[in-house]
Amino acid sequence: MSQGVLDAFITKVIAKSSFEEMDRIYLTNRVLALVGEGVLEIETDLDDVIDLKDQLVEEAVRFETIEDSQTAREILGAELMNLLTPCPSQVNRDFWTTYAQTPEQAIADFYQLSQKNDYIKLKAIAKNIAYRVPSDYGELEITINLSKPEKDPKEIAAAKLVQASNYPQCQLCMENEGYQGRANHPARSNHRIIRFDISGQEWGFQYSPYAYFNEHCIFLDSQHRPMAISRQSFERLLAIVEQFPGYFAGSNADLPIVGGSILTHDHYQGGRHVFPMEEAPLQKTFSFVGFEQVKAGIVHWPMSVLRLSSDSKEDLINLADKILQAWRQYSDPSVQILAETDGFSHHTITPIARKRAGQFELDLVLRDNQTSPEHPEGIYHPHKDVQHIKKENIGLIEVMGLAILPPRLKAEVEQVASYLVGDGDIVADYHQEWADQLKAQHPDLSDKDKALEIVKASVGNIFARVLEDAGVYKQTEQGQAAFLRFVESVGLVER
Repeated sequence: MSQGVLDAFITKVIAKSSFEEMDRIYLTNRVLALVGEGVLEIETDLDDVIDLKDQLVEEAVRFETIEDSQTAREILGAELMNLLTPCPSQVNRDFWTTYAQTPEQAIADFYQLSQKNDYIKLKAIAKNIAYRVPSDYGELEITINLSKPEKDPKEIAAAKLVQASNYPQCQLCMENEGYQGRANHPARSNHRIIRFDISGQEWGFQYSPYAYFNEHCIFLDSQHRPMAISRQSFERLLAIVEQFPGYFAGSNADLPIVGGSILTHDHYQGGRHVFPMEEAPLQKTFSFVGFEQVKAGIVHWPMSVLRLSSDSKEDLINLADKILQAWRQYSDPSVQILAETDGFSHHTITPIARKRAGQFELDLVLRDNQTSPEHPEGIYHPHKDVQHIKKENIGLIEVMGLAILPPRLKAEVEQVASYLVGDGDIVADYHQEWADQLKAQHPDLSDKDKALEIVKASVGNIFARVLEDAGVYKQTEQGQAAFLRFVESVGLVER
């Protein structure tokens, strides 16, 4: 049944927040100030609060209350959803009151709030293309990321003209909580952060707006400090998985090429998701001298991963730190591994922590950011012949077996599938060699759906190659023997 969009939205806000019916006039005036009084005459058949918010935003564009741009839409949308979002102190009070009784429920409530108030962009995330592909390392996860709205050229140009601001210093700073947003910084009016303590330091816990996996969250330093992998990293990661039951926690590496996109602010990612790497078995087990009680092994994975598990956090931290310090200084020129050149360090670790079967577990992924004339973007980086699928840095999420691929691939995969069945001859130049190889392998293909499955499977196989490129020790007899030489240098006890 048709109703006024303004009344419908306010009714939902009252139902989903601490506002009461007495607040209706107040809320009406706040929305009118944001959207424009013309909305008083607008009817709707919508019932979902986020859909109603979206309609109000579009009406504001139509009334010219806001400009017709993605930035203006995001800012207004966040301000409207802020009306049903409790203030930060209340969110934190509610979280920790519930946590004292049931930690899992406190986390679930905060996750639900972050969806309900449209901070987590569920409608956008639903646009992503996701599937699994078998590989020599188990099933890999492939995602073509379509969730983040692309700004048009005018907005990109406008963002460059915005006066430089050092507030917030980056997108991970605490100062983002409630920030209105601008052309070159996202709207965060409806953003909330849970404060918690790690070893006497304040950190924040928030969800990712454009989640790549289930309950994708971020743990961030309350201070704007650069990323650093150290003993403290292992301490914090294990403390997080103890404090947030059911979640893993991992860190991007702290060096360019092998690191993530934000190296200027110390943070970790986490969530409730089992990645392919977690399911990968150990291909060799052993223990280290002085740490015989810690189970250790090399993971059957395209990248170079040591897995440590124990019921003692202290033992894991001490051993992980020993491995980190050894790796930072370790060179093996016979397999193109150098700790440093010309005073620049090349070695670091991508660590991932979890609790499994009552024990703490750490995966330590060895990283090396060397470049060479043959591979100027990185020796252990996707090589040129696979960059038509993935050319960006291989960060934490990809390391664990979930590919985040660019939006362009949605149309390009369709084009290659059409090419295979002779339905079209338009293929991007950088895909031509790949398309021709697939066509040679499947010369009599006529079914478009079958062709699409073949192309998607090939994308997964190429992602496996991407991970092999990023692996420091290769999946060869020579490479695995070299991996064991490093393990022996730390102090190996054969099981």
